[in-house]
Amino acid sequence: MITRLAPLTLCVALLPAADWITLFDGKSFQSWKDPARMSPAGDAWTIEDGCLASKAHAKLREDLVSERTFGDFELEFEWRIQANGNSGVKYRIQDFATLTSSNRPPKQNRFEDWVDYVLLNRLSDRSKMRPQDDNQIYVIGFEYQMIDDGGHADAKRGSLYQAGGLYSMVGPSKPMAKPVGQFNQSRIVVRGNHTEHWLNRVKVVSANLDDPVVRETLAKRWGKQSPVYKLLTESPKKNCPISLQNHDDKAWFRKIRIRPL
Repeated sequence: MITRLAPLTLCVALLPAADWITLFDGKSFQSWKDPARMSPAGDAWTIEDGCLASKAHAKLREDLVSERTFGDFELEFEWRIQANGNSGVKYRIQDFATLTSSNRPPKQNRFEDWVDYVLLNRLSDRSKMRPQDDNQIYVIGFEYQMIDDGGHADAKRGSLYQAGGLYSMVGPSKPMAKPVGQFNQSRIVVRGNHTEHWLNRVKVVSANLDDPVVRETLAKRWGKQSPVYKLLTESPKKNCPISLQNHDDKAWFRKIRIRPL
């Protein structure tokens, strides 16, 4: 007698809906740390046309951070970006650096040096931000890149900086982003140190976060003595929030859900 096995696609389709956690209800900041409710209040995010939307030129530029933390997970979301825009989703977040005009070190022109200085001197204190300063909270984690590949200067540097990639570390295997103004479907799968990035139903990145190539690109950008290099290569925190990036451009996020693995 031949036993016929159910197709794999059928098994996947029968996964209980309860496995998924909805992270955006289309109308509120439920599941997220609303910057407007913090002190001092932030102005970098709004809800617009059924989307969580980052605001360009906010007085306090910061990511939208999830209330819950996650270890291994599968995350799905849809996004679109303004023309010439840049954004992303960060995960396996290790720390936050509060950058203000008043704590920028003298004679330091590189952004990376500024972040290192703030972390080394423990200057990340939101309460010390002043309205007259140029304020930003920088998230230290791995980034799923969202960008206008054809219009933004960063994307023109090469595939390491293009949509769907593991920002500055692993470029997408092929360009899969839709034209600016259209929504893209994205998926991130993290199991241990292995990560997958999907863009419009195509797996464009499959990489290990502790791979030597990743370490080399981190060292090239930050330097091996940098606290950021240490945090990302060692990743001591395994249960972490995720964040939607405000890169000073307009970006829209919707249909966000996550499934712990």
